Order: sequence, then structure tokens, then C-alpha cells
Amino acid sequence: MTTKARKSSKADPLLDLPRWAQKLAQKYYTKTVCTFLLYGAVRDLQPITQADGSRGFGTLKTFLSEELFGGRDHVIFYDRSSGIRAAAPETQKDLQRAMAGYDALYGTDYAKSLPRDPGRALQILENFLRLRLGEGKSMALIIDFAETLVPGGEMSHLSSEDRFVVATLDKWAHDPQFLANDISVVLLAENLSDISPRIARNPYVAPIELPLPLEEERLDYVRSKLEGKRLQSISDVPLAALAKMTAGLSRINLDRVLTEALEREVRITPELLKEKKKELIQAECHGLLEFIEPAHTLDAVAGHAKAKEMLRAAANALKKGRNEVMPMGYLISGPVGTGKTFLVSCFAGEIGIPVVKFLNFRSQWQGVTEANLERIFTLLKALWPVAVMVDEADTFLGNRDSGGDSGTSSRVFGSIASFMGNTQYRGKIVWFLMTARPDLLPIDLKRQGRAEEHLALFYPSTDAERDELFQVMQKKTGVSVDVPSFSALLPEQASQFSGADIEAVMVRAKFRALTAGREQVTEEDLKAVMADFVPPSYPMEIELQNLVAVQECTSRELLPEPFRSLERDSITRRVRELKMLLEEQ
Repeated sequence: MTTKARKSSKADPLLDLPRWAQKLAQKYYTKTVCTFLLYGAVRDLQPITQADGSRGFGTLKTFLSEELFGGRDHVIFYDRSSGIRAAAPETQKDLQRAMAGYDALYGTDYAKSLPRDPGRALQILENFLRLRLGEGKSMALIIDFAETLVPGGEMSHLSSEDRFVVATLDKWAHDPQFLANDISVVLLAENLSDISPRIARNPYVAPIELPLPLEEERLDYVRSKLEGKRLQSISDVPLAALAKMTAGLSRINLDRVLTEALEREVRITPELLKEKKKELIQAECHGLLEFIEPAHTLDAVAGHAKAKEMLRAAANALKKGRNEVMPMGYLISGPVGTGKTFLVSCFAGEIGIPVVKFLNFRSQWQGVTEANLERIFTLLKALWPVAVMVDEADTFLGNRDSGGDSGTSSRVFGSIASFMGNTQYRGKIVWFLMTARPDLLPIDLKRQGRAEEHLALFYPSTDAERDELFQVMQKKTGVSVDVPSFSALLPEQASQFSGADIEAVMVRAKFRALTAGREQVTEEDLKAVMADFVPPSYPMEIELQNLVAVQECTSRELLPEPFRSLERDSITRRVRELKMLLEEQ
């Protein structure tokens, strides 16, 4: 492969290239493919060698034309916006001469102005490529914004021009002349799912993902950016910590943070870095993910002693870097109001890793949902270690049998299930699927190898547990009231108070005190609210949610005593009865 790196005196010239470029070069050397589809962080900066031999960074197209294909006779760029352009003046002149001959033969006027539309541009490019390949020249054609030329979707839905482009690129991919000569056709796109399956899944096309920079690559970029400057003059965060804390940022995003610090003298602090990172990544995700800042550790969780013990053990394993013993994910089930979301947030706070929550990534437009999901997966791989929170997982993630949308939902479900089950991410991406109805969650997601540990949470069943929960809710709501025992204030029929119910009571008590012109909540306020408060009552729904949580729980110690002794057969029968009764309602 004619690259700058190949001219190096090193035993293996590919070692100087990024990993993705090494993969491309290795595939090129097999002589079985000449078309490459680069997707992912194609808008990020890449390491390049400057004219003076020093190391710098430039765009991907600069890297391809100067580093990877620097020794080619001709390197040409094409996209819908800019049209056909040559990387070097010599190639541009040669292209003009070839177009003059083309004009004389076909009566066109392309030597003066090259067309930009794909229909004519690809015909011109093919003519030029074949002409120079016949002379033994080495070539590279880089096509940017490939999704605008070969968009995803069914062939029958494409325009005639788009179908022509798909057919042309498909033909080039397995053309004997192209495969036998020194030519590379490189397509660039941000999302693989945006590209027509006829190209993306073509056995003669090599798809290669460009990931976001790893920690050592971010460290290398920061050193290059700050060359000749002292980091301490602009940052409270040491160099190694800065590279570690910017996981999930591209080099361009990292450049924004450093440039702001250098030019506007905005000092980099851990708090600023965290906020900037959150802002930049959420902007990159276009609202597909929400960052949740853990404000508490597991010490803030009332009750659920065994669940906390299991999560603390997992947190210790992560802190020690023992990813191989970590579950791929957790299924957190239990009735509404038992604090499932709060428990997961506190687990993340226990080990200091970022927590992201899936937002609505689905779209009514064909191909957009798959592209959104691909963008999310790319970010998660760059962010690790990261906890991924999926609330109402039974309805949010769908299933394999979803229909009525040309198979999009089933494909999305398959992609999520496959990503969750990739053991390469064990201990790096920890999934938390939360639901009050785990029986509705497809078995594909809750089997071993995906959501492996099933934790069940229940309402406090003893006075001690209710009093502990009351103490926690005082901290959460900011309502401080001195009572001997909260449980003693509960009416007999309200013994199944959830954490959400207790929080609602305390907020009402605060409101009552403010209405009376007082800041301090008294025991009388609490008693008055308790006497008036009627929590929503859904006895059959709550019983069903309790029983299906018992069914799913993978640890007997997590179950309260009344449930621990129940026979599985009797639970199954009662669940069926409750479902039938609820359907009748």
C-alpha cells in the first residue's frame, strides 16, 4: 500500500497508523477488496505527519490523501456539494486534459465545468479511473457524504439516480479491473445504517468503523495541543486525569474545551470538565441520551439491604478492574414506587461512573431509528465504564415480533439484544433494565449473558424499614420533622406505603406548614396529612407486580419472608388469575 508510513524504515510501517487504518491496510493487502466504507467518527481529527516531520492533526480526508494514499499517483475527492476535486494540482491538470478528450469524443463541455450530480459525475470518474489504470497508475477515490448517494432503504423506494449510483458502486466493488490494479474507493458516512444495504452488506465492500479516540489517543492529542505550554497554567486537572475524564469526546470536542481555556482563560476544573462533557455529548446525541449526575451513594438507599450488598460487591469489583466477574446487566423489578431508578443512580454514584438514560430514539422516518441507535452504541463504547439505565424496559425496548413498520422495530430489538450480549463489553457497559412488569420483558433480554442478575425490590414490610425510609425521605425532600416513629402514625390500612407515598405525604406536610405561615413542619402537620391522605389503591395490580418480581428474582435472599416460602406453582397460578381479572376490568 503506497502510504507515507510504508516509506518508514520500521519493520512494520503500519504501526504508525491508527487501528482503523491498520485494518484498512490489511484488507487492502489481501487484494480481495478495493472498496472501503468508513463510518463512525469520520468528522473527527486524525493524526498526520506535518511537512517538517512533526506530528499534527487534520481532517480524515487530509489523512487519507496525505498519509494513507500519499504515494498514489492520483487522489480524487467527490461529494454532492463540492463535486469532483483533485488532491494535487498535477492530478487536477491531468483530469482537465482527460475531460478535454472526453468533450471531443462526446460533445460535452466538462473541461470548463465538471458536473456535480452523481449521474454524470460517476460516469466521468469511471472513465478517468479506467483510463489511468490502463496506463498502470495507482489511484484513490474518496467519496464523502456517501449516505446522500446511496441512502438506506428498499431499492424500490429510491429515485432512478440513486439506483444508478448504487448499481455503479456495486459494479466497481467487484470489477475485475479494479480488483487487479492499485485502486481504492473509499466511502465516508457517519452511520452505517444510513447506507444502502446493497453497499453496506456487499461482500466486496469492507465496512470499517472509526471509533471515538481512546484514552491514550486523547492524551496524545492534549499533549500536541498544549505543546510549549504548561497545563498547570490553564487546568486544575492533571494531564492523565484530563485524558481519562474526557471519555466519549472526539478530538474536535476536546479541542473546543482546550481552546476555550487557552484563548478565553477559562480555567479547567473537574466541575467545568464534567459540565462541558455533558453538554457536548448531549449535543452530539441530539437528545438521544440523558446524562444523570449521581448525587448519592448506596448509603442513601433505605431498606433493600441484600440488593445493596450485591451492588456494593459489584462496585468493589469494578473499582479493582475485575470486569470478568461483573454481570452483563441487571434486571431491577418490583412494584411502582420502590425506588428502582434511585437505586441504580446510587450504584453509579458509589463507583463514580457516568450514568446515561435512554430517551426516545425512535423515528417515524425510515432508517433514522437505526441511525440513532448506531450513534448511541458508538458513544457508549467510547464512554465506558458507563451505566445504562432503561426505564419501563418492557415497553421501551420492544420485541422481535413487532410489526407494522417494515420490520424496523424487530431489527432495532435485535440490534439492542446483540449489543447487550457482546461479552467484549462486560464490566464496561453495565445495563440496568427497570420495570414493574418483568413478565412482559422478552426472554431475549433477561436471559443469562444479557440482564444476568435479577434483583427484586419490595415495599417496606416492617416498622424499622418504614422508619428508615422516612429518614431518607427527610433528606431528599428537605423536610425535617421530629417524630418518635413514623410507622406509629400510619393508619392500619396504609401499612403498604411505598417510598413515593411517603414522599408525597412529606411534601403535603410542608405545603400545609407554609399555608399556615410556618417554615418548620410539625408532628401535627404530619398527623393531619396522614389522616387526610388517601394513596392511590390498585391492590390487584400491586399484587401482580409483587408476584412477577418474585418469579423473576434470581436470589432467594432478596425476597421478604412472606414471599420466600411461596411455592412456584402457586405463584404461577395466582399470576394467571390476576391477569385474567385485570383483563376483565
